[in-house]
Amino acid sequence: MRVSLTSVFVDNQEAALTFYTETLGFVTKVDEPVGEHRWITVVSPEDPDGVQLLLEPAAHPAAPPFREALAADGIPVAQFSVDNVQAEYHRLGALGVKFTQRPTDMGAVMTAVFDDTCGNLIQIIAPTQ
Repeated sequence: MRVSLTSVFVDNQEAALTFYTETLGFVTKVDEPVGEHRWITVVSPEDPDGVQLLLEPAAHPAAPPFREALAADGIPVAQFSVDNVQAEYHRLGALGVKFTQRPTDMGAVMTAVFDDTCGNLIQIIAPTQ
């Protein structure tokens, strides 16, 4: 068994697709209409056949309070691995990404947390070696 797809709830699918591809650097894998929404997945360009991230519309009534509670407590909804947290922090910061946690040494890993502009906090992580 392995993970093939996971999702993040987003306020606006088009804005999320732009942020996740143009700012973060993911690649669109699937973009198909499904009723009033779309089935949009993105993948890492380094692993195009790897885990897909579904940009799920936050239309379910449970989604907004869940997301608001996590954000209020500073809890990321997803974690992405990077080679160098400090370098990614500077790259994304130069693109206007707002971080809620600067790069922080956690012992075995370095982490940072940013706002994805779509209603979520996302953590980036890399081993410190």
